[in-house]
Amino acid sequence: MARVCLTLAFQFIFCFFIIFATADDESFVRTVDRKLLGLKKEKLSHFRLYWHDILGGRNPTAVPVVPPSSNSSTAFGMISVIDDPLTLGPQLSSKMVGRAQGFYASASQQEVGLLMAMNFAFMEGKYNGSTITVLGRNTVFPKMREMPVIGGSGLFRFARGYVQARTHRFDPTTGDAVVEYNCYVMHY
Repeated sequence: MARVCLTLAFQFIFCFFIIFATADDESFVRTVDRKLLGLKKEKLSHFRLYWHDILGGRNPTAVPVVPPSSNSSTAFGMISVIDDPLTLGPQLSSKMVGRAQGFYASASQQEVGLLMAMNFAFMEGKYNGSTITVLGRNTVFPKMREMPVIGGSGLFRFARGYVQARTHRFDPTTGDAVVEYNCYVMHY
């Protein structure tokens, strides 16, 4: 009997501790005044950039790290890591303002559809050191594709929005591509 009472007392104390210990669990959360973080009025910015994906030559900017499935017509399973130049114009010789760094993976068995995960890392002007993060599905053959902007850093902290991708030029022999990206980003 004493053992049962001791066990019940222990369970009561344990439950009491759990209830009161977790009742204040939200003490790690607090509301922060946006001015303390330097956040001003939110604005919408539009960037037009050209993404140069170079697979061949002496300095490729996209390197396959996982080969596609051998029996796939869509390159299903292929993963490439990228460090692609972002320029103001469609020519590679035009002014470079950043780099697209990340990877793309062929993620569709029915069509050429890529999972794109990349940061647009800016290296020019007031956005130098800031990034925009793009993560989404890119079905390569439609004229225009759309992917979400899921965040950013620096001047793009708390960013959200979308990008529209349009293939400007594609060389089927080398696999090299130039894609126009129109980025619409809400940020502070």
